Amino acid sequence: MDSPDKPEPLPRLFGDTTADLAVVGGGFSGLWAALMAKERDPSLDVVLLEGRRVGWAASGRNGGFCAASLTHGIGNGLSRWPREIATLVRLGAENLDEIERAVAKYSIDCGFERTGELHVATEPWQLDEMAEEAGLARELGMDTRLLDAAEVRAEVDSPTYLGGQWDRDGCAMLDPARLAWGLREACLSLGVRVHERTPVRSLRDDGTALELVTPHGVVRAGKVALGTGVFPPLLGRLRNFLVPVYDYALMTEPLTAGQLASVGWSNRQGIGDSGNQFHYYRLTEDDRVLWGGYDAVYFNGGKIRPEYDQRDETFATLAGHFYATFPQLEGVRFTHRWGGVIDTCSRFSAFYGTAHKGRLAYAAGYTGLGVGATRFGANVMLDLLSGRPTERTELQMVREKPVPFPPEPIRSGVIQLTRWSIAQADAHQGRRNLWLRTLDRLGLGFDS
Repeated sequence: MDSPDKPEPLPRLFGDTTADLAVVGGGFSGLWAALMAKERDPSLDVVLLEGRRVGWAASGRNGGFCAASLTHGIGNGLSRWPREIATLVRLGAENLDEIERAVAKYSIDCGFERTGELHVATEPWQLDEMAEEAGLARELGMDTRLLDAAEVRAEVDSPTYLGGQWDRDGCAMLDPARLAWGLREACLSLGVRVHERTPVRSLRDDGTALELVTPHGVVRAGKVALGTGVFPPLLGRLRNFLVPVYDYALMTEPLTAGQLASVGWSNRQGIGDSGNQFHYYRLTEDDRVLWGGYDAVYFNGGKIRPEYDQRDETFATLAGHFYATFPQLEGVRFTHRWGGVIDTCSRFSAFYGTAHKGRLAYAAGYTGLGVGATRFGANVMLDLLSGRPTERTELQMVREKPVPFPPEPIRSGVIQLTRWSIAQADAHQGRRNLWLRTLDRLGLGFDS
């Protein structure tokens, strides 16, 4: 978001208006929904309302890993929807292909690189699970290669690496802010009316249409697509399924040619390590290293506050881990640090639904893997609003909901106990304590 290419904000909504479809939220969910609604039916009158700036929240703050997975990884998908996993893998791959085509079609300059993702093991206990997942991935037709310590260090050289799994085609690296801005321009080119700095304060249903009340006007729409993530929802029931978890990242200065050569990384894959508390990192177009993850922080009571975007304790921890992973980069300076809130649900991948007699559809709960999956979720919302069954709407994954979180203050206690238990598992060769094993049996097992 810190770029001279950042576009000027579009006008606020002043006065009342009508639309066939109103989209609430100017992140990836809302942008894809508005764009594809016009692609499906150019005659539709579509308006998109964003409370701040397009891409302002999670869509502009993430690491730019655009993954094919719709289920937050093979393991999570297989444990929850084993009969559908082959279909979900295929639909996810098709979705990533379609994102790549859309980026080309609309000339979106977002640094899209289909380099894949390298999963690295940094502890011996992670190797067996990695080998098992690689085998499953190959059986499902994914282009995955298992690497030993020497092979993975030939790709990216860190003394902490003991092995790796390279998903060669299932992830692209991109600049998420520029993707959001490019999607905004694509929407405008098709005639979508976009209003930034226009928060929707409430929703009313008069029986024939839905009214979205903003500070300076009302939108009356036949249908509504809701893509507001974890922020206070216009649909009260979503509060039971979502919790805000803060994620943090650092960005280095551009690496010199010598520094980059000392690491290797010539294939420019995105990288994630395999701890329960994991790091994600990648190279940017100008050869900076984005380094994030590890501390997923829930503030008791589920509060969302601007001051939580900065957390010195976490930034110090991340910096220490960076230099331990790449000691050859000792002295490289960090130029940016930031945080943001993730919409987390108990199944770690998006859920979907409708309200107001099918005139409102929603998708939420991407749990940090939404750069690619939000486009699939936008398609699901449009399918649900159409009222016609599709392959997507018939999926068990789409038809069922995650287990709701308990109310506060029990919710805070459960989440903090789980976070502590995850850290203990990482410290004890991956061994999961009684609490984590209980969550596993209930289908609520945390591994990230």
